[in-house]
Amino acid sequence: MFTAALDQYSADDAADLHRNAYNAAFYELGLSWYWDANTGDDLAVIAGGRNRLQHYLETCQAHLLKVYEADFLIEAIQAAKARCYENMTACGTRMTRPVNWAEIQRGEVGV
Repeated sequence: MFTAALDQYSADDAADLHRNAYNAAFYELGLSWYWDANTGDDLAVIAGGRNRLQHYLETCQAHLLKVYEADFLIEAIQAAKARCYENMTACGTRMTRPVNWAEIQRGEVGV
């Protein structure tokens, strides 16, 4: 039972780390998006990061698809997310404090 609790914590920890890496990537790319835990849970039912991004773009950011190709956006986000994730894990950090980059970005532009 104790091992199962540790396994669940590890899975939750990994999901949070990936979600935080996506949020950092969004900020890096100038996108004022923020995936909170609820958004992460909703998207978790979709297999694969690329598919999650495709779904999110189509359902929540469809206006961007009038200007950008979905593949272009997805590839840019995935590349930035990979860099952010690598930086977050390079020092051995398992748990990161969530940062709402979209709020920081709003403050930077005075919105």
